[in-house]
Amino acid sequence: MANSDMRYKSIISYAEIIKREDLMLQRGMNFQIKHGYSIILMSVRKGAPYKDRWHEDSGLLEYEGHDEPKRSDIDPKTLDQPLQTSAGTLTENGKFFEAASGYKAGKRKPEVVQVYEKITEGIWCDRGRYELIDATIVSDEVRKVCRFFLRPAKTPRANEPLLKQTRVIPTAIKVEVWKRDQGHCVICGRNDNLHFDHDVPYSKGGSSITAKNVRLLCARHNLSKSDKIMTFAPWLTTLASAFFSRAG
Repeated sequence: MANSDMRYKSIISYAEIIKREDLMLQRGMNFQIKHGYSIILMSVRKGAPYKDRWHEDSGLLEYEGHDEPKRSDIDPKTLDQPLQTSAGTLTENGKFFEAASGYKAGKRKPEVVQVYEKITEGIWCDRGRYELIDATIVSDEVRKVCRFFLRPAKTPRANEPLLKQTRVIPTAIKVEVWKRDQGHCVICGRNDNLHFDHDVPYSKGGSSITAKNVRLLCARHNLSKSDKIMTFAPWLTTLASAFFSRAG
């Protein structure tokens, strides 16, 4: 299972996102650009410009729509988030909203969305693919705001078993671990192709909600740990069976 978890916890720089997607991502919402799927950049860290949220109970990502472009004469945070431009074309909010509405009406499949979460300056986490399943407009007492809801998806690029939300490492823990381990693999010191790793695997009772059980490993040592677990497990099962057989 450790192998299948890696993509959802992998650390990536903004430059690596650009290289991977072969796009200059200038905004957080990017509907069906070039690859046939959509991309969103999000963050739940303190000071983030939008109020994105992970729902711990359901595994849903609740994503806030984007504001009007900044202007010198007015604060965008005082304006309703737009679904259309002044020319009548759809904004990114409008495109995502239309896709969610089409899915809810049974007219199309859910839009597949690649999610990247910013955990600290210059450092992102690849959260994998999600499906856009709902959208609504709410009032925050100042203006109208778009809220989008996405669930984890299985796609050709992310064909691992779906992660349970209890396995997901909260952003605050990621930031704490990143600072503690100083952005390097705790075994070899490499600072590229890093992953958040459960010291005691989740499947063995390890926790995701304490930094004491999470560390940074490079891909090689993450895979090495997985290989050791997979090799050791059958031997342990055989030993246990023999013990109980004798005891009986």
